[in-house]
Amino acid sequence: MPSVTSTIGSAAPARTGAAVVGAILLAVGLAAALSVDVVKTGQGVKGDEATYVAMALSVAYDGDLAYERRDLDRFLGLYRWGPDGIFLKRGKQVRVRIDASPPFVHLRQTPDLRPDRLYFSKSLIYPVVAAPFVRLLGLNGMLVLNVLLLAVACACAYQFLAARSKPTAALVFALAFVFASCVPIYLVFLAPEIFNFTLVAVAYFLWLQKDASPVVRSRFLASPASDLYAAALLGVATYSKPSHALLVAPIVLAACWRRKWMHAFAVGGVAVAAAALLFAVNAAATGEFNYQGGDRRTFYTRFPFDGSGQGVFAEAPLHATNDSDAQSVFQDFPNRFAHNVEYFFIGRHFGFVPYFFPGAVAIGLWLASADRREPSRILTLLAVAVSAGALLVFAPYSWSGGGGPPGNRYFMSLYPALLFLTPPLTGAAPALAAWAGGALFTAKMLVNPFVIAKSPTQLTERGFARRLPVEVTMANDLPIMLEGGRAHAWYNDVLLYFLDEHVYPPETIDADGHKGIWIAGDGRADILMRSDWPVAALRVTASSPIPTIVTMSAGAGRVTVPLQPGKPETFDVPASGTRDEHSFAYLVTARSSEGFTPRLRDPSSADPRNLGALLRFTAVAANR
Repeated sequence: MPSVTSTIGSAAPARTGAAVVGAILLAVGLAAALSVDVVKTGQGVKGDEATYVAMALSVAYDGDLAYERRDLDRFLGLYRWGPDGIFLKRGKQVRVRIDASPPFVHLRQTPDLRPDRLYFSKSLIYPVVAAPFVRLLGLNGMLVLNVLLLAVACACAYQFLAARSKPTAALVFALAFVFASCVPIYLVFLAPEIFNFTLVAVAYFLWLQKDASPVVRSRFLASPASDLYAAALLGVATYSKPSHALLVAPIVLAACWRRKWMHAFAVGGVAVAAAALLFAVNAAATGEFNYQGGDRRTFYTRFPFDGSGQGVFAEAPLHATNDSDAQSVFQDFPNRFAHNVEYFFIGRHFGFVPYFFPGAVAIGLWLASADRREPSRILTLLAVAVSAGALLVFAPYSWSGGGGPPGNRYFMSLYPALLFLTPPLTGAAPALAAWAGGALFTAKMLVNPFVIAKSPTQLTERGFARRLPVEVTMANDLPIMLEGGRAHAWYNDVLLYFLDEHVYPPETIDADGHKGIWIAGDGRADILMRSDWPVAALRVTASSPIPTIVTMSAGAGRVTVPLQPGKPETFDVPASGTRDEHSFAYLVTARSSEGFTPRLRDPSSADPRNLGALLRFTAVAANR
């Protein structure tokens, strides 16, 4: 039997090859990050970029986190447009008084005396880290930072896997875990998703690398001190996004399992101290411990200090998140939670299986291995599961991150912990399976990441994702909401969301002003319908100038009706849906077997669309 030393020696050439592959990928990534025109290629701002970009610029050039007229000037100079979606709030001054009466330390907040400034209402840690890169490289510096961070995460993933697997298998699986998921798309977001992802990946590497191999060449990684650094990183991640808080629990509980009580206390204390320190810095900078609290508002088109007048701030909508609305959380909880669990795993837009498929492979490999009895691995899976469950409970209508992100933005930074469930790999088959399964849903992201980042609906309009259920409980956070006028429209007394290009918005169809909806003849149309009351069925009248067959469903069975030219048919489509935040939601599908182009049938028409059948319908209430 070969010794450990000889095994390491024989793996050296393979490790060198892995280093070469990593260096090439890093060089390509950095070259792209340095050379791309961030504003033009990215087509403006997306997601929460406006706030994070403005913050990074403010730290880089002004050395502060205040929003003033010069910050708006700077942003307009780069983008030629305002910071749509920026989150701002009024600042406060914190007064601290210490005396002999409990609780001994007293805090008092007073309004900021300066009317010419506001404060950014997002976590400050990512912009502060990005600021030196922005000062040196402009907006490209944020892309460079993202590439470097992801390279660090990939290196940690490879080192962990290679410690007890063949180097080639470790390399292929490490790359699959990252690049066959939705993670790479966030490289082109000027936001902290890759930063948070890397914090968690490095933290779990520092904690678990000592258990991955009997030989750990780094004295630091083999020591208990690495756990403390891991806890500090998780504390930073918790400040950046509080949903990371439970990820430190496995490190604490694993130490308790081994009866290392003082070590467990130290790990927990370091994590709490790191998070608390950053919240304190936030309070010192803005007057609020909670960067999402206070009179937090978001702005579009009109911005403070743009000359629109003093009412701009007061007229903007409030977006404070000091607490959760108990009524919205617990209303119809069992039914909605069951649906959200389904959508979390296999949802069309945000599902774990389609967009984090390598993680599913890692869980499967772990369950089939002897490692499934390892306390640290069990605790890791439980921490991820409970964190994800908490999102479904406390953010039932926005657990994917809000704003229609590609994949599940909130879960993405929990995802790296799943890599550390992976048992020793004896071959490349699991990695190839991870690549194949993940690429079915995420390959489009790698082909053109900037386009998908700006218009994530393109991910699901074609391909395998169309076979998955639509997350009807979170209609206003679906990617279609980024598509402007095509997003949704009222039809009669229901609100319709047009999830693909096989359906057209309602249009006037006769001189009396009646409206109808055309579906195309080149594919299935998916329409999310919301109603203020439960719907039992849709009463549909369908017509077409050509012979075709219309097939419809609304969640409770499929109805197929043949149409003859010029002969309308009326029929009922039974409906079944679920309750969302303020209404009842249903997925309506419609397909026409044939299609035509109006301008080819009628020389007087200028309509170039592909049309199949014209639908008119009313929603029949369940209690009528």
